[in-house]
Amino acid sequence: MGVEASKPWQQVLDKIRTWARVNSPWAIHFNSGSCNGCDIEILATLTPHYDVERFGIKLQGSPRHADVLICTGPVSLQAKDRLLRIYWQMPEPKFVIAVGSCGLSGGVFHGCYNIVHGIDEVLPVDVFVPGCPPRPEGIIYGVAVLLEALKSGKRPERTMKVELPAGVDMTAMEVGQ
Repeated sequence: MGVEASKPWQQVLDKIRTWARVNSPWAIHFNSGSCNGCDIEILATLTPHYDVERFGIKLQGSPRHADVLICTGPVSLQAKDRLLRIYWQMPEPKFVIAVGSCGLSGGVFHGCYNIVHGIDEVLPVDVFVPGCPPRPEGIIYGVAVLLEALKSGKRPERTMKVELPAGVDMTAMEVGQ
């Protein structure tokens, strides 16, 4: 009886969490090694001309307070562990947006000896925003697609296993706090 009686409350609580997540998503930006073209376009989305904050998006400095990880650039071997560490420090549910051609496939850096390719080789990606660099409108559209999926209660399906960064002990790491 205890589980069945709490089920309606759990549904109401889930709806409140979804509402808060959709209306006020906090994001953290990580450049895994690129030409900074995508970074400039992400900063342009924050200007009054494009005003991505109308969706409630705010950039955070700490992954422990972020809901969305916005990644740019190809994943270099040097940045891979940092990217994984940031991802694992984010509380659940967490979402990843890959921005730019480099983030999707490695872009002009594809085939370099120290590049792992796109971000989806390391993390499960919810939304891809193509372009080199993508226009601010495209980045805002990618954010809107993610928010619309969250609003409808659908989460993009993830089929990828995410590994821990090298040398990380999960028992010593406070995930999501």
